Formats: sequence, C-alpha cells, structure tokens
Amino acid sequence: MFEILTQAAASFGSPADMWDAIVYDFSNLDQPGALQAFITVLFIDLVLAGDNAIAVGALASGLPADQRRKVIIIGVTAALVLRVIFALTITYLLTIIGLKFVGGLLLVWVAWGMWKEFRPQNKADNKADDNSDIQHKSFAAAAWAVAIADVSMSLDNVLAVSGAASDHPGILIVGLILAVILMGIAANIIAKYIERYKWIAYIGIAVIVYVAAKMIYEGVVDPNVGILTLFG
Repeated sequence: MFEILTQAAASFGSPADMWDAIVYDFSNLDQPGALQAFITVLFIDLVLAGDNAIAVGALASGLPADQRRKVIIIGVTAALVLRVIFALTITYLLTIIGLKFVGGLLLVWVAWGMWKEFRPQNKADNKADDNSDIQHKSFAAAAWAVAIADVSMSLDNVLAVSGAASDHPGILIVGLILAVILMGIAANIIAKYIERYKWIAYIGIAVIVYVAAKMIYEGVVDPNVGILTLFG
C-alpha cells in the first residue's frame, strides 16, 4: 500500500507541480471543459461537505466545548488527510471490488451508534433534561465515531469529485481543500445548535443513513467493482 501511495504521489508531482496545475486549471476556466469540471466539483463538494459536517457535528455534540472543538479538529484533520490519500490512490481504489459496499456498512454502524446514543432509553430518561443522554458521551467514543465516518464519507467524496475532475488535477486539489474548509466551519455550528435543538441530531442520522444506503447500493450493482461482479 505504501508503494502504491508513493507512486501515486509521484504522479501528482511536487508541491510546486501541484501549484502549477492549480494555476493552469484556474487560468483556463474560460474553457468549457474546465469550467464544467469546476462547477460540478463545487456542487458535489457543497453537498457532500454538508453531509460530512452534519455527521461530524452530531457526533461531536454533547461534549464540553473544549472537547467538542478537539473532536471537530480531529474530524477536519482526518478528513483532509484521508481525502489526500484517497485522491493519490484513486486509480488503485477504483479497482477494489466491494470497497464502497464496506464503506456503506461502516456508516450504518455509525448511524446505529448515534441512534442508540440520542434515543431515550426509558421513561426515566424522558423525565430528565432533554440533553442528558447526550452529555454522557466520552471524548474517545466521539473521536472514534468521527474517524469511522470520515473514512467512508471521504471515500465517497473523493470518488465523486475525482470522476468530475479527472483531467483537471488543479481543480481536484482545490475541490478537496474547499470541502474540508466547508465541513469544519459547518460542523462547529451544527454541534452547537444540537445542544439546544436535539432534533438536528436525527437529521444527522438520516443523512448518514442516506449516504450509507447510496454507497451500499453502488457497492453492489457497480458493473466494475460491485460485489455482484464476484458472482457473474
């Protein structure tokens, strides 16, 4: 795997080469192909960064403010690192049968954990403070759940963005950075509001379930890397 990552990184070139690619692509946005790629990448990033932000914000909610910020920082950092690694190894990832299927199952596990966490366990819980069942979350549990969600959602994000910007590496790089910035800003806001409006957490669960279902479906029926190809 390390050799694959090294070879992929070499294909992207040095940081100077990456910067040249960014300058080249964005200086040629007047070209139909580049402009279309940028608009598509921007749209995908806005949608998927929103999904990722809701998930991270919901998972980080209920922690003290300082720990919540740390979990969000961990989530944003992990998302950036994972997106870079996945982008560098995208050619290899596209050959792994069932990868998206497994990623979807991981998100199902995350959603189930969130559902158990936010759902009152008994009548006594209902008499307590509305947020009491959120406040018992541990920092380690939140950080671990965020990491798992990041793996699957980052994979989904990179696969979508790289397909839209395959011939424009500069746009791909900027798209990945933009997605992480949007996610970090939105996740912090969402985590704060969940403390006051618990119903937002259920939107987060719904978003994760949706992304999981999409990944599982694509991981089954994709003609190239879907698990059905194993039985064809």
